[in-house]
Amino acid sequence: MAKVTIDDITIEVPDGTTILQAARMIDEKYGTHTAPPTMCYYSKLKTTGGYCRTCIVSVTQGSEKDPRPMPKPVASCRTNVMDGMVVKNNTSPELLEARAGVVEFLLINHPLDCPVCDQAGECHLQDLSYENGDEGSRFQFPKRVYEPIDIGDKVKLNMNRCIMCYRCVKVCDQITDNRVHGMLYRGADSEISTYIEKAIDNDFSGNVIDVCPVGALTDRTFRFKSRVWFTKPVDAHRNCETEGCTGKVRLWFKGDDVLRVTSRKDQWGEAESFICNTCRFEKKNANDWVMEGPSKISHHSVINQNHYELQQIKLGIKRQIKHLTGVKIDLGEGALNPNNIQK
Repeated sequence: MAKVTIDDITIEVPDGTTILQAARMIDEKYGTHTAPPTMCYYSKLKTTGGYCRTCIVSVTQGSEKDPRPMPKPVASCRTNVMDGMVVKNNTSPELLEARAGVVEFLLINHPLDCPVCDQAGECHLQDLSYENGDEGSRFQFPKRVYEPIDIGDKVKLNMNRCIMCYRCVKVCDQITDNRVHGMLYRGADSEISTYIEKAIDNDFSGNVIDVCPVGALTDRTFRFKSRVWFTKPVDAHRNCETEGCTGKVRLWFKGDDVLRVTSRKDQWGEAESFICNTCRFEKKNANDWVMEGPSKISHHSVINQNHYELQQIKLGIKRQIKHLTGVKIDLGEGALNPNNIQK
């Protein structure tokens, strides 16, 4: 066991734990926001992390035996803790400035098409740029431009939005058979694409949509149907016959219609379990599922603004106001509404 201090909070963790994992343990234990952001790391996939550098932290004390600080910021997802290590994340202005520079690099080629992107409202890059980015960009050269392509009958690829996190490549490499897509070329010319005349069509190919932190890989069956904050997420399950699929999903309702089916996400935005294409694309009838109840959505998320539980709380408050004041509010509210009259 090793003791590590992150942003003045000390925790004891097993040997071999990374700084990022230790920070997440602190958040889960104390309810803080100590963990650095991530874009490429995915705990359920092997060899992820170390690509995007958004999780960099400042190590001001290497260990109790060797208290010298590390000379430059390190990727917390790839750096193991040592006994007596002291780490700064949110408490270091220099580190936050360095992270803002990383975000600026990630946004160099990213288009400003959030108003038409299906990932808006649940995009990790939006959250990252809002919380850790600068207001402007110093990049003065033309952005790279690609035409959107279909890499399967259900998956649309928009390379303009890709930040090269490699998550989709890791998913297809580790949980599917016969991977047919990957990274082409090098440097600024790198791009995600399929092999010549190949398409992603295996049973778990749809999971590339869930792991993509931006809007580069989207669900063709859901494109432009609704903004995500106008839908209502509900957890559900079914007995799926596909080997390796748990059948535990999140249904996104608009009225009585299921607009899309996704895996359930944890507090870090990672899929709790991967689901098959049958559950994702072919079971969009509410009768196909056993409903468990409204999904737990973070109150920081814009999706929470239209959530069932929040609406129930508002309704309870309205009933309390009506009971205490005698104001008729069931049919409307507001000073100019004729239904709101004093008894």
